[in-house]
Amino acid sequence: MGPLRQKTFGIIKPDAVRKHATGKIISMIEESGLEITGLKRTVISSNEAEAFYGVHKGKPFYPTLIQFMCSGPSVVMVIEGENAIARWRELMGSTDSTKAAEGTVRKLFGTDMQKNAAHGSDAPETAEKEISFFFSERELL
Repeated sequence: MGPLRQKTFGIIKPDAVRKHATGKIISMIEESGLEITGLKRTVISSNEAEAFYGVHKGKPFYPTLIQFMCSGPSVVMVIEGENAIARWRELMGSTDSTKAAEGTVRKLFGTDMQKNAAHGSDAPETAEKEISFFFSERELL
């Protein structure tokens, strides 16, 4: 059996967009051998952020997470390639930017645990759900 070709979902968060890092992050993804098959810039509304991050509702960081994700434009992406989920997560680095490995997206462009420059799906089921949250099938032809 050959390598597993997967789709995953990614967000370049408002902090990284504000730092003008969008192009650099896209280059990192493409240079890693992954392919971006869906891409759009959007301002996530509070209703969208609450729905997207609903799993965290009730946690202490939830209100500030929602506020941060709505604070400016984000770039949402569909990323494809062999083992795309694990590879994108490795390229992003640790959730806490201060602890992320050198050369990762979060180390280069993140600030802390919440303002960490990027989001990535953690499993195939999550990726499918997150992709369909932001992209219609027509957009991914």
